[in-house]
Amino acid sequence: MPGIVHVVDDDTSFRTAIERRLKQAGYEVETYSSAQHLLDRPPGVERPGCILLDVKMPGLSGLELQDRLTQLGSILPIVFVTGYSDIPTTVRAIKAGAEDFLTKPASSEQLIGAIERALARYEAQRSQRSKLDSIVFHLATLTPRERQVFDLIVRGKINKQIAAELGTTERTVKAHRHEVMEKMRVHSLAELVSSAERLGLLDRSFNLGG
Repeated sequence: MPGIVHVVDDDTSFRTAIERRLKQAGYEVETYSSAQHLLDRPPGVERPGCILLDVKMPGLSGLELQDRLTQLGSILPIVFVTGYSDIPTTVRAIKAGAEDFLTKPASSEQLIGAIERALARYEAQRSQRSKLDSIVFHLATLTPRERQVFDLIVRGKINKQIAAELGTTERTVKAHRHEVMEKMRVHSLAELVSSAERLGLLDRSFNLGG
């Protein structure tokens, strides 16, 4: 499925030319005459997409829009295309997560290459977010006692220790442990620990062997 490229530029002739060029290359294109225009009808994330963004525009600048989108939790990668390139602006944009920074007039090869990389990055980010959402969902299905067992398992506690800490029997802990593995949809302790890590539930300095 071709991606959607959201073109944000106050230059009408540029928007028209770039829209034609990208449609010929097989992309779907949405155009916006200002940063605010894009914020007024924010792009959906159901399909792969990226933003082709000018730097200097009336109202919100491209860099300000980049900051605003980050605050809103957007995962659409940004490719800047500008007529006024300078090193500090380029560095700031890339540090803030821009996929690329091109100077007008960019060749079709440069443009398509940057868009392809941006779309690949979008897919990777969406996949990561989807996995995280799935882990959060499964974690919410645990009962309060199963959640206690989960927290102790991922910190390297064995059944005997968990039973002592929770004031129950090893047999009960084993049953809870089985439920935790089932509900979290994992097949090994390593996968369970990985899920906890992804959710930021483990202290980075924690030693599972200790």
